[in-house]
Amino acid sequence: MNSVENAAITLLGPQRRPALDKVVGALGLTGPFATITAGWLERESAEDRELAAHLGEEAVNLTLWARMQDVLEGDPEFAAAYRRRHEVIAEMQDLYLLCVGHTVAAIDEIKAQSERNPHVRELALRDAEAVLRQLDRRHLERLREVHAAFYAEMRPHEREPIAAHREAVAELLGQAEAVVMPGGHVSELLDALHLFNVVPAGLGQRPIIAWSAGAMALTEKVVLFNDNASRGPRCPEVYDGGLGLLHDIVVFPSAHQRLRMADAERMAAMVRRFAPARCVPLDPGTRVAVAADGSLAPYSPVIGANGEMTTAGEFVG
Repeated sequence: MNSVENAAITLLGPQRRPALDKVVGALGLTGPFATITAGWLERESAEDRELAAHLGEEAVNLTLWARMQDVLEGDPEFAAAYRRRHEVIAEMQDLYLLCVGHTVAAIDEIKAQSERNPHVRELALRDAEAVLRQLDRRHLERLREVHAAFYAEMRPHEREPIAAHREAVAELLGQAEAVVMPGGHVSELLDALHLFNVVPAGLGQRPIIAWSAGAMALTEKVVLFNDNASRGPRCPEVYDGGLGLLHDIVVFPSAHQRLRMADAERMAAMVRRFAPARCVPLDPGTRVAVAADGSLAPYSPVIGANGEMTTAGEFVG
């Protein structure tokens, strides 16, 4: 079998022109499948018919978003703590972005100092980039501290109906041959995945096919980005930790649409920022196979150290 057929996790580009049925066929999967569409929020179940059709109608939706709403409506104490955590995280994100914005502006200003000694200017640039990496690292650490404090205080495993939902989710996952995770709202998706314990329930023990926010949620570090936002460029920002099933990989769905991929210097700086993780673009038509040992298939697209597109097999960090 080739590397696609052996893949433990298969990452896809956006499915505007769905190729899921072909991928499922290439992987030799016949179902039953568990689908996780919590990122679609209230459309979670209402609009999953096309997804089920691509899976030969052998799909069971875990309905994590609906389960989350049931918890929030039935447990006011938990819901209040949930809202407080989101308020804290929103403030943290605002202030982190303020720091990132000033650091990126400083980097751009240093780059513009063309009259400076090139060696001295390069040293200053590397120092500023180190500050950026430190901001990313500390932000992610603090987010994890906030999440840990929330779960330690709320003890969800002792609360009904969370415990009942976890048990039901684990049972459905246990019956699935593979899991399919589309995109949507990444924050809601992450919340539901964490609350209902999908990793301890066995998510990583079966093949996973994911794209967009679903792919982002599988990584250790969820990065938001949009160089072409209508309100102006938005430099990449660390948004939260993911499930950690993909190690040393940062994924960028629709990269060629949302990043200035032609600006090699900018892309090279982004690669240095997130190293040793590899930056993996997930453009339409892309298929990336990740083996059980976490290795990327050699043909997988990655952004090289020089900011140009290359493959995992040719990547030199």
